[in-house]
Amino acid sequence: MQRLASAGARAIVDMSYTRHFLDFQGSAIPRVMQKLVVTRLSPNFREAVTLLRDCPVPLPGDGDLLVRNRFVGINASDINYSAGRYDPSVKPPFDIGFEGLGEVVALGLSASARYTVGQTVAYLSPGSFAEYTVVPARAAFPVPSLKPQYLTLLVSGTTAYLSLQEMGGLSEGKKVLVTAAAGGTGQFAVQLSKRAKCHVIGTCSSEEKSAFLKSLGCDRPINYKAEPVGSVLKSEYPEGVDVVYESVGGAMFDLAVDALATKGRLIIIGFISGYQSPSGLSPVNAGTLPAKLLKKSASIHGFFLNHYLSKYQGAMERLLELFEGGELVCQVDRGDLSPEGRFTGLDSTFRAVDYMYMGKNAGKIIVELPHPVSSKL
Repeated sequence: MQRLASAGARAIVDMSYTRHFLDFQGSAIPRVMQKLVVTRLSPNFREAVTLLRDCPVPLPGDGDLLVRNRFVGINASDINYSAGRYDPSVKPPFDIGFEGLGEVVALGLSASARYTVGQTVAYLSPGSFAEYTVVPARAAFPVPSLKPQYLTLLVSGTTAYLSLQEMGGLSEGKKVLVTAAAGGTGQFAVQLSKRAKCHVIGTCSSEEKSAFLKSLGCDRPINYKAEPVGSVLKSEYPEGVDVVYESVGGAMFDLAVDALATKGRLIIIGFISGYQSPSGLSPVNAGTLPAKLLKKSASIHGFFLNHYLSKYQGAMERLLELFEGGELVCQVDRGDLSPEGRFTGLDSTFRAVDYMYMGKNAGKIIVELPHPVSSKL
């Protein structure tokens, strides 16, 4: 380990070229670790992904951090990634997982200008489903502690914030329909729409989730297992809804299109109902779509977070400010109500993905990666 004097008072420690070193808590960083790797392309996560137990712990480069992951986030799009839908040129094996929260245990010299060993960071970078991940310093965000709630903001919070800001045209009194409203991203669409003084309708799959939505300020939760969504919208909102935040696809998409008001906007942030199919899509009534949109002067917008990364930093800063100020609920689901209990350890990631696709979660699903040393949590 090489120690270099900085221009300031503190020393900068460059640990990017050392084969074995101690972390900030005095225990040795192991030479090998566990991680999840896509070994074949498939929308079936269990078929696509393999848990490898003896992978070398990677070393950070000059501008990188080595993060010991303590929590990782589950996203519906993990299945799209394992199926090779985002970048068909990438062939297995490749690492998986988009977001993590943990402690910096080593870093490169350039990265040490902004970060220190022992610092807690959240990050958005590929390969988070691992015990240790090398993260470019520019992809990390310092956070005050290891609260798993910070993990909810990285993909779910920023997706809701930026899509509604860029495409929603929200203003007081507008009617907003959020599908899968009790999910990881839906919870933020509900709250941000309420902050804009809109009337919010949210679809969900249980009375428990309806109660959760009411606690977020949702004006009209619709448990689609107890009430037909289309009938509720027609009877209670005959003039239609101004904005739809849609992540389900298939039949729910068709209902949402029919529910649009004149000059209404539908924002597609996903279509989870089809992700596990070979095509990744559920059938929709696309043949009538042009006529329906024309008749209402309505519009449909797609939103993919990677296309808005220039605005990502500002979105994260604003969401962190709201959460720290107690103005934003960041609900996490750690699997306590799943049949086998809390999602703990990388091997429980498979259960966590199944849990999401069964529609059981309320809030953002996270997996905890325990570490034997004492925690700052």
